Amino acid sequence: MKKVVLLTFALTLMFSANAQIETPQASPFTKVEQKVGLTDVTLEYSRPSMRDREVFGNLVPYGKVWRAGANKNTIITFSNPVTIDGKELKAGSYAVFITPSAKSWDVMFYSDTNNWGTPQNWDDSKVAAKTTIETMNMPMNVETWTMTFDNLTNDSAELGFIWENTMASLKFEVPTDKAVTASIEKAMAGPSANDYYASAVYYMQAEKDLEKAKMWMDKAMAMSKEPAFWQLRQQSLLYAKMGDKKQAIATAKKSLEKAEANGNADYVKMNKDSLKEWGAM
Repeated sequence: MKKVVLLTFALTLMFSANAQIETPQASPFTKVEQKVGLTDVTLEYSRPSMRDREVFGNLVPYGKVWRAGANKNTIITFSNPVTIDGKELKAGSYAVFITPSAKSWDVMFYSDTNNWGTPQNWDDSKVAAKTTIETMNMPMNVETWTMTFDNLTNDSAELGFIWENTMASLKFEVPTDKAVTASIEKAMAGPSANDYYASAVYYMQAEKDLEKAKMWMDKAMAMSKEPAFWQLRQQSLLYAKMGDKKQAIATAKKSLEKAEANGNADYVKMNKDSLKEWGAM
C-alpha cells in the first residue's frame, strides 16, 4: 500500500511539472520592422484593447506618463542616428513614453529600456529626446492600440499612434542623403590607398597574380604620405616573392627603421629575420 501511495504521489508531481496551460495574452506582443532610407527601425510593443472602456482621460489619464502600450516598455530601435524635432537621437534603443492631454501629447524617448511600465524613479537626464505632437479625432473607434510607420520617404517617416477615436503622428528624419552622398563620392574617387594595399597583400598571400599585386602595392605606397612599417614589411615580402632581393632588402631596412622608432619589437624581429635570410645581416 505504501508503494502505491508513493507511486501515485510521484505521478502527480510529474503531471504537475509537465502540464502547462497557455492562454491568449490580454495585450498581445507585436514587433514591426521598417526600413526608412538606409536606416533599420524596429518597434516592439504590447497592444491593449478598449473592451468597452473609455481610454484617454480615463484608462490612460491626462497629465501622467504612460508607457505607450502594455506590459514591458514599448521599445524603438534605430540603426542610425535620427533627428526628431530638430534634435539628433543617437543610434540605439529607446523606451517610448507619452504624456497625453486632450489636444496634444508629449512623446519622450527614454534611454533606459529595462522597465516594466513607467520607471519607478523618473530621471529627466535619461530623456534623450522629447517633442509635442497634436492629436486628431477620428469618426470611428479603433479597438486596439496601434503604432505604425507611415509617409515613408528616403529621408523620413512618421511614427503613428492610433487608439479609440484619437490619432497622432511624429515625424523623424534619417541621414540617408548624407550616407548616399558620401558613398557616391568615395566610389567616384576610386579605390583608396588602403583598398590597393589590402588587394595587393591578398594577391601576394594567395599567390595569385604577383605583377598585379606589385602594381597595386606601388599605387598604395604612392598614395600614402608616410607608409607605415607594417606596410613596408608586406612590400618587402612581395619583392622577395618576385625574386627582387635588392628591393626586398632596401624596403625591409626601411620597415626595420620605422619599427624600431615605434618600439614594435615584433616587427623589428621579423625584419631582422628576413634580412638575415636574404643575406643582408
